[in-house]
Amino acid sequence: MQVCDFLCNFVRFFVVTCIKSHNMKTNFGFVRVAAAVPTVRVADCAFNVKQVKEQIVEAVEEGVEVICFPELTVTGYTCADLFFTRQLQQDALAALEQICDFTRGKHIIVLVGAPLKVDNNLFNCSFVMTDGEVIGVVPKINLPNTGEFYEKRWFTSGRSIRMHDGKPRIPTIELWCGQVPFGVDLLFVTRNYTFGIEICEDLWSPLPPSTQLAVQGAELIFNLSSSNCVTGKHAYRRQMIEQQSARVHCGYIYTSSGVGESTTDVVFSGSTYICENGDLLEQGERFCRESSMIISEIDIERLRIDRERNTNFTKDQHGYYRQIPVVPFEGDPNYAEAAHRKFSTTPFLPTKNEADTYAEDVLSIQTSALARRWEHTHAETIVLGVSGGLDSTLALLVAVQTADQLGYDRSQILGVTMPGFGTSDRTYQNALDLMEHLGITIHEIPIRETATQHLHDIGHDLDTHDTTYENAQARIRTLVLMDMANKYNGLVLGTGDMSELALGWCTYSGDQMSMYGINAGIPKTLVRFMVRYAAENLFDEGTRRILLDIVDTPVSPELLPTDDNGQITQKTEDKIGPYELHDFFMYYFLRYGFTREKIAYMATLAFEDQFTEDEIVKWLNVFMHRFFTQQFKRSCMPDGPKVVPVGLSPRGDLRMPSDVCEI
Repeated sequence: MQVCDFLCNFVRFFVVTCIKSHNMKTNFGFVRVAAAVPTVRVADCAFNVKQVKEQIVEAVEEGVEVICFPELTVTGYTCADLFFTRQLQQDALAALEQICDFTRGKHIIVLVGAPLKVDNNLFNCSFVMTDGEVIGVVPKINLPNTGEFYEKRWFTSGRSIRMHDGKPRIPTIELWCGQVPFGVDLLFVTRNYTFGIEICEDLWSPLPPSTQLAVQGAELIFNLSSSNCVTGKHAYRRQMIEQQSARVHCGYIYTSSGVGESTTDVVFSGSTYICENGDLLEQGERFCRESSMIISEIDIERLRIDRERNTNFTKDQHGYYRQIPVVPFEGDPNYAEAAHRKFSTTPFLPTKNEADTYAEDVLSIQTSALARRWEHTHAETIVLGVSGGLDSTLALLVAVQTADQLGYDRSQILGVTMPGFGTSDRTYQNALDLMEHLGITIHEIPIRETATQHLHDIGHDLDTHDTTYENAQARIRTLVLMDMANKYNGLVLGTGDMSELALGWCTYSGDQMSMYGINAGIPKTLVRFMVRYAAENLFDEGTRRILLDIVDTPVSPELLPTDDNGQITQKTEDKIGPYELHDFFMYYFLRYGFTREKIAYMATLAFEDQFTEDEIVKWLNVFMHRFFTQQFKRSCMPDGPKVVPVGLSPRGDLRMPSDVCEI
């Protein structure tokens, strides 16, 4: 017997190892899953099987790899004492056999719930089926026995089949298809992902089985549930699922019994959710009178990256879990066609419902950081260049809010506008008007003559508008600010943002340098959002008008001469590409380290109505090239607060050599 067990375990280990060593292929680590709620009739197994089959067909047509049905799908959850009847038990087994046979030849894994009698005990189980076979049966562990639910009257906990050493007392059971793994210790391993199962009340327990399943390797958790509906429960249940998926870095697919269940005492709404690492990807409509289904794609690679970076996410070597190999399907579905998952074009920005709280957090982080630095340095003033552009505007607003918070007079903020060769009438006037409305001290120091003399001194032709011509102006402005800070015992506040630092779109020892980089953790799309938020929520009508005009002004360093009408000719996004794209690239490259191909794939889905695939690839290559070649500017960047989940500080988030090769 021991030899047989050893051989079985060895074969299983070999197959699992082969499956897991198979690289993810064409879908960039995504797996398409579905949570289904069939229309059911209580104790009418034949009818229920028909509904399940119809939804399997629909899922196969949509390219779903795993579909999850509710708890006790084939019988209905509300059969009560009918679960004890031999007829219902036999009907349930017959229904399972029909569903299992129906999966033959189909590219899908089906999870369906049913009662099962084992050794004179009745278990509430999830059956895992694929290609005409049952590959595992998982019993429910935590049985409710309060309020309207008395499952302990009918069912035995799956915990009872574990021995003291954690190994299963009943490792396999005999079904129509032969011996099948049985227990709460099953992990199902495909070539691209591993999944585990918990059932309804398991999630509500103090230590959900999904926690240990995830630690042992499950990247997807499927929950077959029959949670009823009472006021307030829907939101609470959704929060639990979101939090559990975040806590264990997993995809969580949840489905619950629908309105076809008995309403003798309670009502079931057919709640469905698909979550990934704390994010709700899909949520189904409740109280549907017909069968319903939600579909989305879970990013397995994203989950693995977060687990890899979480050094506390270590496997419990003492846990006993069996890995059940799932034979790979031939070929992979093409998720580029009709992808269900939606990607935000602005991953650094909040949803509409979270906008106020998010903006308040950003301002609180920035003002708290500046207040600490201002107090610590005993500076009498804050000195910053005010250009009439987005970045300097946000830095100025933060400085004003900080002064108010510390009880300092706003006159201690010295705003310096430094018109140069490319300063437009619009930005110049906006800079002056904004400083006046905010009540700070205004300094105007034109740099045209200084720049002209400097370029003459180094023998540079003023008609040659090259990098030397542009950078000379940026460095002169920084020189002015630093000397002003010396004169007025001040702290030079940097205005450059995170997107410019990522692209290296700044002048080394020019606008790249300051005494504190207040915007270094703010991407350009968030800068625009924050200025608009401040305009609409924090200031009077006069200031609001100026701020909104600044938001609508094209982004430009204004280093090249204006046209004959004093208008901007140098537009940053025409040169290096749209900041909306660059912030998207930066988020997924820095946050998850995704490959160019995957980022391009996701951007194509997110920006399908804005940019062509060729445009996305073009600007992605620009981003990557500039990101790697411009690291030397970030290696000596000033202090500045981290605000969003990623950062560029060489002392924090990004430890990267300046002479690294582009990948």
